[in-house]
Amino acid sequence: MAAPDFVAVGHVTLDHLGAAVRPGGAALYAAVTAHRLGLSAGLLTSHQQDFPLEQVPSAIEVVTVPAPLTTVFEHMSSDRGRRMKVNSVAERLTAADVPEDWGEAPLVLLAPVLDEVDAGLVTAFADATVGAAAQGWLRSLDAEGAVTERRWSVPGFLLARLQSVFLSVEDAPGQESAIVEAFQKVPIGALTAGKMGALLFVNGERYEVRPHRVREADATGAGDVFAAAFLIEYADHGDPWVAAEVAACAAAQSVQGEGWTAVPDRKELAAALERYRAGS
Repeated sequence: MAAPDFVAVGHVTLDHLGAAVRPGGAALYAAVTAHRLGLSAGLLTSHQQDFPLEQVPSAIEVVTVPAPLTTVFEHMSSDRGRRMKVNSVAERLTAADVPEDWGEAPLVLLAPVLDEVDAGLVTAFADATVGAAAQGWLRSLDAEGAVTERRWSVPGFLLARLQSVFLSVEDAPGQESAIVEAFQKVPIGALTAGKMGALLFVNGERYEVRPHRVREADATGAGDVFAAAFLIEYADHGDPWVAAEVAACAAAQSVQGEGWTAVPDRKELAAALERYRAGS
């Protein structure tokens, strides 16, 4: 069987948002983005047997590492902004879990939510262009299961293998200098800031990416949509500034609906990009 065009690696999750519960996870949002943009998409993940895979687009090929539990997040608002608590965690993902034929995938996004993607997994993809939505490597849990920040500690051998690294300013407050230092070690880094746009680092040089103004309904997964869209566009045309524009528009489109319902297809993204370039 041929490898998917795009492989996302990371836990699918069950996200509790008030009374609502829905599937989530950075890797799932990235795989949905690739699927909507016309690529064949694969998702390497881990979850309990009763995870509602029927809610995932059927065209996405899901390979599951069985687990006694699914990773479950509770999302809460507070005076300090968004807070999260983790009730359970699925299995760690390693190179041994990658299907043999997937090793030929051309595009791979490592997208941990809670340090569940082993750095050595990158060795399973010999010739792929590999990016990382690295937020999960900057998270740990306290004794009550609340998500807390951890210091940047991505191994050097992994950074040397990555083409691009994506983070949000919310992922590591107070660690901007460490992140910028890490961005000097990869060809491309992107630090997204929601309505404020993003900072793009190309071979260590910093550039501003202006936001695409839209009415926001749900910002969940926007950074993951940005990462997947960037990786896909950059692989197609090799221009990081165009890729950043495309990614900004894809992320903005995605926040206009709940979950991944508003992640754009190619036609919708092209229209958004046209409006963006016209300054609207």
